[in-house]
Amino acid sequence: MKKGQILEGIIEKVEFPNKGIVSALGEEKKVIVKNGIPGQKIKFCINKFKKGNPEGRLLEVLQKSELETRKPVCSIFPDCGGCMYQTMSYDGQLKMKAEQVKEILDEAVKGDCHFEGIKPSPKEFAYRNKMEFSFGDEYKDGPLSLGLHKKGSTYDVLTAADCKLVHDDMTKILTCVLQYFQEKKTSYYKKMQHIGYLRHLLLRRGEYTQEILVNLVTTSQEEPDLQPLAERLLQLKLKGRIVGILHIINDSLSDVVQSDETRILYGQDYFYEKLLDLEFKVTPFSFFQPNSRGAEVLYSTVREYIGDIQNMTVFDLFSGTGTIAQLLAPVAKQVIGVEIVEEAVKAARENAAHNGLSNCRFIAGDVFKVLDEIEEKPDVIVLDPPRDGIHPKALPKILEYGVDKIVYISCKVTSLARDLELIQAKGYEVVKCAAVDQFCQTVHVESIALLQKKK
Repeated sequence: MKKGQILEGIIEKVEFPNKGIVSALGEEKKVIVKNGIPGQKIKFCINKFKKGNPEGRLLEVLQKSELETRKPVCSIFPDCGGCMYQTMSYDGQLKMKAEQVKEILDEAVKGDCHFEGIKPSPKEFAYRNKMEFSFGDEYKDGPLSLGLHKKGSTYDVLTAADCKLVHDDMTKILTCVLQYFQEKKTSYYKKMQHIGYLRHLLLRRGEYTQEILVNLVTTSQEEPDLQPLAERLLQLKLKGRIVGILHIINDSLSDVVQSDETRILYGQDYFYEKLLDLEFKVTPFSFFQPNSRGAEVLYSTVREYIGDIQNMTVFDLFSGTGTIAQLLAPVAKQVIGVEIVEEAVKAARENAAHNGLSNCRFIAGDVFKVLDEIEEKPDVIVLDPPRDGIHPKALPKILEYGVDKIVYISCKVTSLARDLELIQAKGYEVVKCAAVDQFCQTVHVESIALLQKKK
C-alpha cells in the first residue's frame, strides 16, 4: 500500500466523528476513510500515513449501504459537506451515534456507568436557528455561488438553495441575496489572493419567536450601496419576520466570520429566542445552541442530572450567553457564569435582567484566571466547554473545589473522554451519561455526564 494508490473496499463501521474503517480489497491493513456510511462499497485514494496507518480520501461510492433507506432531500447531496447521513433513516443515525458515544465512554470510564442511550432531536429537519453560508464559486472561475463548501474542499462552494437543515425562510433569503449580487456582478473574497468583496451570509432565526437577523459579511474593498438589497429582502414573503439587517465588515486574512465594523441597514442588531419559558436576546456572534428544540432536551437533562440545588451556589463555567445559568437560577441560591467572550457575557447579563433573575452573575474572562478572583465557593459545577474540551491548566483548578457533583456537557465526546481521565483521578466517578442528538443528518452529537465525588 503506497501514497497515491487507488483502491476499493467496504466501510465496516464509522467511528466518531466520521472515520470510516475500510477493508480494502486485496489488502490486509484497514484504511481510515472519512465521509462515508457503514456498508458502502467505495473507491478511495491513499493520501497519507499517520503513525504508519494508512488514510484515504473518498473518490466515489460504488455501491450504496443497506442503511441508506431513503432518497436525498436536497439537490447538492452527497457533494455538500453539511449533511452526511440524510439517506439513512433517523433511527439508523441515532443507533450509530449512540454506539459511537458508548464505545468511547466505555473505554474512558473506570467502573460501571449507566449509559442512558441517545435522546433524539424533536425536529429532524429545519432545526438550525443559525447558519453561516459562504460566497464563492462551484468550480474555478465559475458563476457566483452562495452556500456550503463542497465535501473535502476548502474553496468550492455549492449553492444551498434548498438546504433542509434550515427553515425555508433562510433559503428564500439566501436565494434573494445571491440573485442580487449575481445581477450586480459583485466579486467574492478570494482567500489566497486576499482580494474581493463578498465573504459570508450569516443567518439567525428564532425557532419559537420566528425573528430573523440577516448579517452580510464583506471586506472593505468595495463600497456599494446596500440599501436596495435591504429593501428587496424586506419585500420577501416569509413565515417569520426580519428584525435586523446588518452589514458586517471583516478584513481578516483568515477565513473566519468576525466583525471589524458593524453597520445596521435596517432594524436592530439582535433577535430574541425562547427556551424552556425563558427569553434570550441573541446577537450576531454570541454563542447559542443552534438547535432550539434540541437544546431544550439537553438542558432538561442538565436539570435532571443536577438534581436539587436549593440553597446552593452553582458555577456555570464556559457559560456562553448564560442559558444554562438562567435555567438553573430559579431553583438555586445563586449561579455564577464565567465566559471568555465579552459580547456573550454582555448578552447574558441583559438576558438575566430581561428574565427578572437577580441571582445570576456573569464574569468575562478566562476560566483559569477568573477562578482566582471569585470569593464564593461552588456547591455544584456545570461545565460546557468548547469543542476541544477544558484547557489542561484550568481543569485541575476547577477540581480543587472538590464539589460533590459535576455535570459536564460536551459537543465532542473524545474531548470529554480525555478530561474524564483527570476528573476520575481526582476522586470522581461517572454516575450516568447520555447522548443528545442536536445535529441530525450530520456527524456531530452532544454528550452529557454526571460525576459524583466518591465518599
